[in-house]
Amino acid sequence: MVKGIIYAIVAYVSWGLLAIYWKQLDHIPAVEVLAHRFVWSFVLLTVGLVISRRGGGVWKAMRQPRLVAYHAMAAVLVGINWLTYVWAVNNGHAVETSLGYFINPLVSVALGVIFLRERLRPWQWLPVGLALIAVVYLTFIYGSLPWIALTLALSFGAYGLVKKQAALGSVAGLTLETGVLWGPALAYLVWMQTRGQGAFLHQGMGVDLWLMGGGIVTVVPLLCFAAAARRIPLSWVGLLQYIAPSLQFVVGIVVFHETVTPQRWIGFGLVWIALALFAIEGGLARHRREG
Repeated sequence: MVKGIIYAIVAYVSWGLLAIYWKQLDHIPAVEVLAHRFVWSFVLLTVGLVISRRGGGVWKAMRQPRLVAYHAMAAVLVGINWLTYVWAVNNGHAVETSLGYFINPLVSVALGVIFLRERLRPWQWLPVGLALIAVVYLTFIYGSLPWIALTLALSFGAYGLVKKQAALGSVAGLTLETGVLWGPALAYLVWMQTRGQGAFLHQGMGVDLWLMGGGIVTVVPLLCFAAAARRIPLSWVGLLQYIAPSLQFVVGIVVFHETVTPQRWIGFGLVWIALALFAIEGGLARHRREG
């Protein structure tokens, strides 16, 4: 149990501080950073599966077109999520990325209702409605939709929805997903190199190591999360997940010195109230079932 909590904390703290890592590459186009992330993550995951002799599940899955299709969809969604996150952080929108991950659990609930015909308990509608009000309010004060937050929340929520239809575990699944886009990502990087526009091998060893390290900072938190999920109750996982967006919010303000207006504080406050109500309702529901 204690090990599971430690694994979960390491995973969520890593994700919460990831903005600081990508900020070191803010002089490189986000698409190029994304391509390196796919390439090096796939290399690292493949080596890990070969060493652990657990690659059989991936090879079997590759012979199942339906399963490959699901993971291809997941690859596109996670690619959109990663690209949006890296671009947003490197363009001064780290605080808004935290909003996306704060509202993600509520978006996931809404997607479950729409696509899986899941039913919400009466009191669950309140936080979902409050989150919707918060988005409308933020749209009003921004003058446009908070597209960064919504793209992150919707892409990651849809990613989870697609993953529910796939049978592979988290590590094997991510290996297949990064493998789907490994070829296009590598081709893009090679094309950039031939044009003399690629950062790799042209901006010093430090930049090369940062780009290659994108695989490590992607895979290690995932492995910790997978280890945590096997050891602690899902309710604990759900509670601890708010470490990541909370740290993203703090990093945006304290480290990157982004400004949060009083109006934006109100919008974030509505989201936090919605999350608190959602957590309380879930806790009371579990208590009634166990009691």
